[in-house]
Amino acid sequence: MRGAIMYFVLTCKDKVRLPAQYFSMKLEDSLSQILREKYERRIDKDAGIVLALWNVKPDGDGVVIAGDNAAYYNVAFDVLAYHPLVNEIVETDVSEIVEFGAFLQLGPMEGLVHLSQIANYFLTYNKRVPAFVGKESRKSLKKGDHVMAKISTVSIK
Repeated sequence: MRGAIMYFVLTCKDKVRLPAQYFSMKLEDSLSQILREKYERRIDKDAGIVLALWNVKPDGDGVVIAGDNAAYYNVAFDVLAYHPLVNEIVETDVSEIVEFGAFLQLGPMEGLVHLSQIANYFLTYNKRVPAFVGKESRKSLKKGDHVMAKISTVSIK
């Protein structure tokens, strides 16, 4: 996808519980491992999809609580997140055509363009191809076509 600005680098903070089995590892490596398991490939309603995490920096020494076989660290780290923006224009490819619309590739996810939003003229669905074909214009839309689209709503769940 060219020209998209839906990718963001965010600096985040969290309190991390570091179990004793990680004490033999380098501190930044063990904290990074725990944070990656918690955040990467997850959806956050504010940040979007967290794709990568790096630059983990503990803030001070860890705190040990009696009876808990772990240490707790306040940590700052950077993430690369993907979040589509309403009204953004994207240049992308059609990944699938179904009777009710087309799916477009949007970074690590797909977006749906409903049949009613594809064109300002009547379209018919050709299930053999599959494709949408303009009744009078004869223009078509099929899997693999390169298109420009405007994001009208975002619903990440």
